[in-house]
Amino acid sequence: MAEFRGDQAAGLRRLFGREQLRVVSFAAGCEGVGKSVAVANLAAALARQGKEVLILDENTGADNQAALFGVPARYDLVHVVNREKPLEEVLLAAGAGVRLLPAARAVKKLSRFSLAQKQALVEGLAEMEHPADVILVDTAVDHPLGFSPLGLAAQETVIVLSATGSAITEAYALIKKMSTGYARRDFRILVNKVKAAADAEAIFDNIAQVASQRLHVSLDYSGCIPLDDALRQSSRLAQPVVTAFPDSPAARSLRGLAADMLHWPQSGREGGGLEQFVQQLLHLSQRITPSPIHAG
Repeated sequence: MAEFRGDQAAGLRRLFGREQLRVVSFAAGCEGVGKSVAVANLAAALARQGKEVLILDENTGADNQAALFGVPARYDLVHVVNREKPLEEVLLAAGAGVRLLPAARAVKKLSRFSLAQKQALVEGLAEMEHPADVILVDTAVDHPLGFSPLGLAAQETVIVLSATGSAITEAYALIKKMSTGYARRDFRILVNKVKAAADAEAIFDNIAQVASQRLHVSLDYSGCIPLDDALRQSSRLAQPVVTAFPDSPAARSLRGLAADMLHWPQSGREGGGLEQFVQQLLHLSQRITPSPIHAG
């Protein structure tokens, strides 16, 4: 195993070699808060600012990233892991500067990967011709382990919630699960579907105060996305709102959020690039187990 880790580290350094790579996961406590739509639009906004973006998508069904971008997804990362398909056949071009990697099936099997499958994962990722500047992880709400190893391996965790009581409660429960079960201490909060920025700030202040007192975690406010019909219309067109309706309130907000993301302080974790992300991913996939942790 030590030899394998050394080989994979050298390979990833040689083939990716981007020390400033940002890996940001987006999670939600429940469905319906607009997490995946936010990820798709942030990816497009980052690409319009000159960044190469890779979306790792854990979701299936009508709300996955391939459906949002209107591109057909035939394969999954698991086909790379099983050496059935090369990475280039699994990666999807979603637009200028944005690529998608469907990973729902692979993520559910991560904890059961053999050494050979782990090696195939590393070698498969190394086939990517153009390294990413930013990786956005769109985590699934119903992961069988309680929370995705992909999300836990990321440098930053953004909790997406909307301005409803149930969404706020479930977001708090998710933060509690991650902090209590997996020792995660730092989170960012993105409030979606709000009528006014002041409403989003009030929601953040309330959840941050409770989380600080009861969970001893640190929450940072990432901003908000307004309730905007342009988002619904652009989703129907399978286009990012920053492209379809660039002057809409939602598009302006998303461009600002994307610009801010590029200036977030870099994580203090050693490595900080794809090498560290993959090492963390393989390590966490063996350690996290389902644990019923309830909000209180």
